[in-house]
Amino acid sequence: MNPLLDRLQPYPFEKLRALFADVTPNPAFKPISLGIGEPKHPTPAFIQQALSDNLNGLASYPSTIGAEPLRAAIAGWLERRYGLPPLDPATQILPVNGSREALFALAQTVVDPAQKDALVMCPNPFYQIYEGAAYLSGAQPYFVNSDPARNFAPDYRSVPDDIWPRVKLLYLCSPGNPTGAVLSLDDWKELFALSDRHGFVIAADECYSEIYFKPEAPLGGLQAANMLGRSGYPRLIAFSSLSKRSNVPGMRSGFVAGDAAILKKFLLYRTYHGGAMSPPVQAASVAAWNDETHVVENRAKYMAKFQQVTPVLQTVLDVALPDAGFYLWAKVDKLTNISDTDFAKRLYAEYNVTVLPGSYLARDAHGSNPGRQRIRMALVAEVDECLEAAQRIAAFCRAL
Repeated sequence: MNPLLDRLQPYPFEKLRALFADVTPNPAFKPISLGIGEPKHPTPAFIQQALSDNLNGLASYPSTIGAEPLRAAIAGWLERRYGLPPLDPATQILPVNGSREALFALAQTVVDPAQKDALVMCPNPFYQIYEGAAYLSGAQPYFVNSDPARNFAPDYRSVPDDIWPRVKLLYLCSPGNPTGAVLSLDDWKELFALSDRHGFVIAADECYSEIYFKPEAPLGGLQAANMLGRSGYPRLIAFSSLSKRSNVPGMRSGFVAGDAAILKKFLLYRTYHGGAMSPPVQAASVAAWNDETHVVENRAKYMAKFQQVTPVLQTVLDVALPDAGFYLWAKVDKLTNISDTDFAKRLYAEYNVTVLPGSYLARDAHGSNPGRQRIRMALVAEVDECLEAAQRIAAFCRAL
């Protein structure tokens, strides 16, 4: 067996199941889960129809590079959304089966397994795929803690100078999971300068880009590169997905875009890896990327939800409306000194509400765990259920 598999930690939801193993939740309350970031809004009917209308595509093998109409639809969306100059769908766009598998696979393409001291830089807290991708590529993850004083952006200036030459790939998530933080143009400028100096690839995970609460849409990596005059997007790969934008997590449809030289090698890897998208899913994805009305409606639902739920929780927790995304990242020790795991366990036992301990989403690094004494709440259900959960959490906190 591959010994690198032994380095992988249990996924956060496995840890949560173990935490709850000996707990019987209060039967007086129906269960409400804010633990998993799985969209619960209905899938738009026109996307379902497009999928159904193209089932005859199941009779054909798909190509790894994807059909031209899909790559053109993705390029068109990127150009409209981020104000980009025309992209080349043949060389700068690659459809993927959800961003998760592509985020993992990119490390296997970028990292040289012969370099024994290679590092993959990750934000902390983080999406656990980054860490697994680092280990199974033969590299080590290096965590950069988020800083509440910097709107939870990782503090890259804290990284020692001797670390940067070893970095081969840098994962970032903007808007962030779990913090909802969006990188600024100055943040991007700093990262691009570091990438130019040390030659590492930037993997920009932007899956939450279309759920936001400010008038201006979140800045994207390709957009920042274009604004800073970085023609061709050197050493930059952006990842996005329809899962959150269009409420189709089961469709497993996303894309990568950016540096054509890296994507050429990534396509070669994926050709052997077997990463081709099903033709019916490709057709439904074309329909989804070409329509913005359902995205605006979906965003309005989240905005209404957060506007009602956040004030309820602010009476008992240290929590604020995020820049974007569908998570609330709350500090739980406002009223009493309680750990995030005890908070989650007792809340589940007493009020049958599931939240995810923040320490499960982070690692001990540089003397601290930036998720400790925080919880992540995924406001993915309809507004009434989320509001009831918030009211139960408020009652639980007042009783502490």
